[in-house]
Amino acid sequence: MSPCPHLVLGLLSHVLLFSLPDLLDHHLLHTHLGRTRRLPLSSPASTITACMEHIMPFLIKFLMGPILLVSQGTRDYNPKQMAIREKVFNTIVSCFKRHGAETIDTPVFELKETLTGKYGEDSKLIYDLKDQGGELLSLRYDLTVPFARFLAMNKISNIKRYHIAKVYRRDNPAMTRGRYREFYQCDFDIAGHYDPMIPDAECLRIVSEILGELDLGDFHIKVNDRRILDGMFAVCGVPDDKFRTICSTVDKLDKMCWEDVKNEMVKEKGLSEEAADMIGQYVSMQGGMDLAVRLLEDPKMSQSKQACAGLSDMKQLFSYLELFQVTDKAEKVRTTEVQVLVASAQKNLLEERLRLVTELWNAGIKAESMFKKNPKLLSQLQHCEESGIPLVAILGEQELKNGMVKLRTVATREEVRDSCVCVCVCNSLIAIKSRQC
Repeated sequence: MSPCPHLVLGLLSHVLLFSLPDLLDHHLLHTHLGRTRRLPLSSPASTITACMEHIMPFLIKFLMGPILLVSQGTRDYNPKQMAIREKVFNTIVSCFKRHGAETIDTPVFELKETLTGKYGEDSKLIYDLKDQGGELLSLRYDLTVPFARFLAMNKISNIKRYHIAKVYRRDNPAMTRGRYREFYQCDFDIAGHYDPMIPDAECLRIVSEILGELDLGDFHIKVNDRRILDGMFAVCGVPDDKFRTICSTVDKLDKMCWEDVKNEMVKEKGLSEEAADMIGQYVSMQGGMDLAVRLLEDPKMSQSKQACAGLSDMKQLFSYLELFQVTDKAEKVRTTEVQVLVASAQKNLLEERLRLVTELWNAGIKAESMFKKNPKLLSQLQHCEESGIPLVAILGEQELKNGMVKLRTVATREEVRDSCVCVCVCNSLIAIKSRQC
């Protein structure tokens, strides 16, 4: 128990007054941490000042006791917080076991050579330990690399495992933003050789189950494929030797706004502004199966075999997710009743779009067209998805020559060939009429 401030000040006054007769000399001998020096004094007042300056901090520390702190980037957890953590961990582990997973444990430190070079730019965040008997050791940065080492050492080819344990990162801590130097990671992995996307779909099902059971509110699960990312970088003009460093910057979009991410890519990492702007167009897109289909039809992305392979697998993944009942089934709340968006596939077709949308209005069909002379087809399709417009009528030069218009279902991107939809040409104007079957 620390003494109260009044008691501390009283003791200090007592010590100073008690010591004053001995200190009234032409010199004051001051010793601190093995260093001795003489302070010239000209008056009792200067003697007291010298005492206050040099003795006060040590007396306060002596009387009050040391100030106890935890190291930066770490924290204590009280019983209530531990009870909450235990409840959360039990929910997570129960889900893992429901899916047939088994657990392992690995040492909190690894040989430094095991961790070195596995994390790219983040390798500088690894905690190195002092040499203890000839081994260079480091605290584990995550649970993935130790898991890979575990598989290789034990010659395990197939396993469905989970691991919940602490990891350590020599980062600049920001406690209020959840950035710690010591924290828990929760890993679930299915290792082995399997048909594409089936294990991936189950992993996402597990994430969905856990977040749903923890009752955290609405959530979005983001998925990615490195082939899509690398293909996007290639078509955007990112040099091969900058792929990984630009990728690490793009990963910061969850924490930084796009302008800050762009500035880092351009000013710090030397990427051209044109390439950064093109990346910005792609990373701003959101969606599921519809986005995979849209990117497969994108003029630039479709040129990358790597990206197309990743996007094809992504389509397969979302088909499995629908079977696992993971995809969002909530219907969007529509604020309009537009049935058809009149779109153009090429430039300089504004007049044709305006003629067609007028014919649709005259026919009593709820339709609209974007207020731009030459909108990109991708932007027009995205507008349909965001607004919940079910059909899009696409005008193109070849279609106009043939007196036709492509009518597509927005959700599937498939052309409408239903007999219930009639596409006709009257007086060089295209009209779309639909009737109930």
